[in-house]
Amino acid sequence: QEQLVESGGGSAQAGESLRLSCAASRGPFVMGWFRQAPGKEREFVASIKWNSGATYYADSVKGRFTVSRDIAENAGYLQMDALKVDDTATYFCGRGISFPGTLPGGYEYWGQGTQVTVSS
Repeated sequence: QEQLVESGGGSAQAGESLRLSCAASRGPFVMGWFRQAPGKEREFVASIKWNSGATYYADSVKGRFTVSRDIAENAGYLQMDALKVDDTATYFCGRGISFPGTLPGGYEYWGQGTQVTVSS
């Protein structure tokens, strides 16, 4: 029953935008977004407390990314603007147990990931 499915990844040029979606089987306490490049640790990107809509962002994406959710659809979104080459990674959404949930260990479930590739 528990599942998260990311979509919306793809290729973009630096400075352009992509919007990622995370379809959940039910609303989480927190939905977090992480990213991981090959050979690197999974890195916190942003999170949203589901009921209140409170958000939290990594310094590297502040002012560029916006996390949101649609409670009725059990869906979360990560709007990524002003993309940089360094944003290239596989992006994962997770069901978190605390807020802001900046550590991977605070998440119970993960989606399969969606690839984002940014070129210059």
